[in-house]
Amino acid sequence: MNFWPRGPGPAPGFGRWPVVILSQVDSAFLRYLLSARVEPGGRLPSLEEISAEVGISVGKLREQLEVARFLGLVEVGPRRGIRKKGYNFVPAVRLSLMIALSLDRNAFAAYSTLRIHLETSFWDEAVVLLTDEDKAHLRALVERAWRKLNEPRVQIPHGEHRELHQTIFRRLENPFVRGLLEVYWDGYEAVELNTYADYEYLTEVWTYHRRLVEAICADDFAGGKQLLIEHMRLLDKLGVAHEGTASVTGRTAQRRVALPAVSPDRTGE
Repeated sequence: MNFWPRGPGPAPGFGRWPVVILSQVDSAFLRYLLSARVEPGGRLPSLEEISAEVGISVGKLREQLEVARFLGLVEVGPRRGIRKKGYNFVPAVRLSLMIALSLDRNAFAAYSTLRIHLETSFWDEAVVLLTDEDKAHLRALVERAWRKLNEPRVQIPHGEHRELHQTIFRRLENPFVRGLLEVYWDGYEAVELNTYADYEYLTEVWTYHRRLVEAICADDFAGGKQLLIEHMRLLDKLGVAHEGTASVTGRTAQRRVALPAVSPDRTGE
């Protein structure tokens, strides 16, 4: 999804909103970038030229350029110069989560709770958008994961785990939901849950995944959602998810997040 403005002036129906919003951006370089009529991939003027236009020193602009690069808004190369990139929600969220985790590893429990609510809330919207190609890919991921689990030297199918969940929600048009879900897996890897190697746990997880994918492919979306909810409860075995601790301004708060009820006739066996 491209949020950059096209053509002169603000978008129809929004009046002065770009001016009002830009006034909240505390960076001369970012304000210049956001108002520049340059398509993603297009080259921006040099810092010297921008400095002359906005009245900020080249040194200050260089510092602000680095922030824009961190946010994924520009790419910089010795021959390519400064080029605008398409908007991506992920870099800012990923950086913020990594900072939170570096301060308190338990922050992942809070983010895991957010992920649970996002996946259960957007499930109905996401699964109806899946194509036959997506469904075939989900089946292939399950098969690949079980091959790894059944090898003499067991491999943890983490890549398949991440890709399976991201594939289910990949067709959502909301870039903020997709971004939050993508960063969850970066956090999952940062706290090294991808190295959890209890074989019984892994086989239970992938039994759910197999049944969940079968439900999706059979267009049994309600049944698939129930399996998703049940499967989320397995994360309790890792000490996170809907029951755990989260840092709150230096204190540790214990809380339990209620997951939707599931039918008693569905089990993980």
